[in-house]
Amino acid sequence: MTEKIKVWTKQHENIRNDLDHSGRYLVKKEYIVNKMEEHAGIYLDTYNWLYHTASKFMEIPKDAKYPIWVSVTEESKIQNSEGNVLLEILVDPEKLFIMDLDKWGYIVNYMYIPKDPEDAREHEELLKRYGIDDSTAYMSSFYPSVKNKIRKSWDRLFDADIELSPARVGIIWEVKKEWIVKMDS
Repeated sequence: MTEKIKVWTKQHENIRNDLDHSGRYLVKKEYIVNKMEEHAGIYLDTYNWLYHTASKFMEIPKDAKYPIWVSVTEESKIQNSEGNVLLEILVDPEKLFIMDLDKWGYIVNYMYIPKDPEDAREHEELLKRYGIDDSTAYMSSFYPSVKNKIRKSWDRLFDADIELSPARVGIIWEVKKEWIVKMDS
């Protein structure tokens, strides 16, 4: 039997309703829209990419479309705040994907993830030739080859040999009531 991994997540207190009603919690699109407001489109775009790409590496429940972010060390867990609950969860390793936090930051900011310093330099030279930055290339319809290059680089999120920082964060795709060790209001 594989040993479970302890993780922590802060969620809106309404998670209790889902857990009481169905015994599990999934992130819904309206939660993202309500929380992220005018930035929701960026997150929905990157979450759609994450869902489709992560499904190649891990099993995702068919009705789960959006990740649940978890802290993978007690020291890195987000402190609780009013209107939220802090969950301590034990999860099977195959249900958890741990990633380089900076790589995710690059993705959510529509940036290119370089494979090494030389690749980073070459990409910067390409952007200089066009007189643009990554987000301009990604959001504009004028640079499809650069946008494709940026999007393809995001696959490096799943390559543990490419590291931008030692900071780690995890995602799971559901929380089952029986996984919860502790829930603090």
